[in-house]
Amino acid sequence: LQRRCGSPAVRLRIGDGGRRKTRRGRGGRKMECAARGRVPTRCVHGPPTRRCARCGAVAYCSLSHQISHWTNHKGECARLAQQMIRADILNDFPFTFSKESNFQVELADSKTRCSFLSSEGLHQKGLWKFECCCGSSAVSSDGSRLNNEWNLPSALCPCRDPRNPISTCLSSWKDYYLWRFLPFHSPVALLLHWPLTLYHCFQLIYSHTSVQGGGKLHIHYLGPDRELLELTVFGELLALFPGVQLHIEFIGPAVPEFRDGERMSLCSYACCSEDGCGCKASSDCSLRGASNSSSSVTIQLRKGFYHDRYSDTLKVSPQLIIAPNAGVAAYSSWLPTIVYRTWSGV
Repeated sequence: LQRRCGSPAVRLRIGDGGRRKTRRGRGGRKMECAARGRVPTRCVHGPPTRRCARCGAVAYCSLSHQISHWTNHKGECARLAQQMIRADILNDFPFTFSKESNFQVELADSKTRCSFLSSEGLHQKGLWKFECCCGSSAVSSDGSRLNNEWNLPSALCPCRDPRNPISTCLSSWKDYYLWRFLPFHSPVALLLHWPLTLYHCFQLIYSHTSVQGGGKLHIHYLGPDRELLELTVFGELLALFPGVQLHIEFIGPAVPEFRDGERMSLCSYACCSEDGCGCKASSDCSLRGASNSSSSVTIQLRKGFYHDRYSDTLKVSPQLIIAPNAGVAAYSSWLPTIVYRTWSGV
């Protein structure tokens, strides 16, 4: 499946989204019954199929659980309904995936991804190692070494500083590929949707010029999962925010216990497969070119839910809180986070 960016096509992930709205939230995760753990009876086996008719934001495994949970839900139903009215804005995010790319294919998701990566010569290699179920999970991976290899020639990946500084807001994959002088058949969009979505969120909130030239950005990134195994791709933010010092706090239960509190600096881009390319030398922070020498991306990992770890993140107030993997309103475990976010005013 392909998503069109102008006339050429950029290949995007197949089958990584919701199959049915009643069964899965955004990002392909199964929804849970909103009454789970809040009523004395256990949930009925299987996915919750009964959505609240008023807000459509929560689902239940049975009518009895929906009735029992109403005393808790009625106070937030109207607010969630207002949020759901604006839910279609997600379809306008240019660096996420269209409905066509989430189409339910006959093959299993894992087999589809494996076959695609194999056809590109990328299966179980470098940053692509975790793009199918053959790879480790974020929790089981030892995390001892950052994967920083595109396993692609330099002409197919953004391994060095851009030829031209970013001058206008990027509003599509076509804009990005043209700016980075990449051919449209390059598969890097599969991994770069993480940093490009962060970039786009800031464009929705701030003018592009307000975050350039010596600024500082602080982001709280909630519920990371596979991103924890592909952190090097966030080095692309060096090019997207030139001259900016950017700090990202990754906070979520998928952070391995032994990585809790880990801090790292990304001073370069992921490397290409060519031994003679200058990207190998630029992986040393002291050898990076002067064009983005004032840019920096630092990452802090914290295990747990945001509402449990917020006291650890209060040193600097974030300009953006983003939860790209979580259907926040649909999971009871996230409700305290919603309360805290409302209280914080971010």
